[in-house]
Amino acid sequence: MNMQKTLLILVPGLLCDDALWAHQSEFLSDIVDFEIAETTLDDNLSDMARRILETAPPRFALAGLSMGGYVSLEIMRQAPDRVSRLALLDTSASPDDETRASRRRGLIELAEKGRFKGVTPRLLPLFIHTERLEDTVLTGAVMRMAERVGKAAFLRQQKAILGRPDSRPTLAQINIPTMVVCGRQDLTTPLETSEEIARLTPGARLCVIEECGHLSSMERPHAVTALLRDWLLRA
Repeated sequence: MNMQKTLLILVPGLLCDDALWAHQSEFLSDIVDFEIAETTLDDNLSDMARRILETAPPRFALAGLSMGGYVSLEIMRQAPDRVSRLALLDTSASPDDETRASRRRGLIELAEKGRFKGVTPRLLPLFIHTERLEDTVLTGAVMRMAERVGKAAFLRQQKAILGRPDSRPTLAQINIPTMVVCGRQDLTTPLETSEEIARLTPGARLCVIEECGHLSSMERPHAVTALLRDWLLRA
């Protein structure tokens, strides 16, 4: 790693791996070094955050998408002085309501019974814009990514998400450059959840990507990379 560059830790979401950040890792490498966080081994956010912090340098930039945003907010609770700037993509600061929690418990039950199918064509509309469902390169990449993460990690991640705290009360304590990004058509963490984060975080900048669903870094990679570049280079 070039020590003259900032380290940017990228935190994947549920059923996601480094493919989630493929474009960003390639096209921001001129200004930052990268680390893709490990989010498949723990069943709670506290341990996920501690695992990342154990190998991170004293100071780093942090970006997380969806569940990666939940982990990033946990890192901000555990070690706020170590994060130089924060990007939260397609995520929420609030815990699941009962409807979402019930749906999540149902998915856990199905997977435990041996009916884990990763991201199927039926579930794709929750992750990408409906007009991209015929994009076989994109949909194939999303489904293969979920298959690589697999059932055991899926169960751990879902349990971690179910047990996450309400992060809204601590947003006011964030005092670093913060960018909040959301796809306009995100059905999993709708735009209002990002608007809430931006409203409660001092000085946060909200960026909305048009014609984009939940997995913005894969669906609109050029837009996300451009936004991250601007965020990284801002004073």
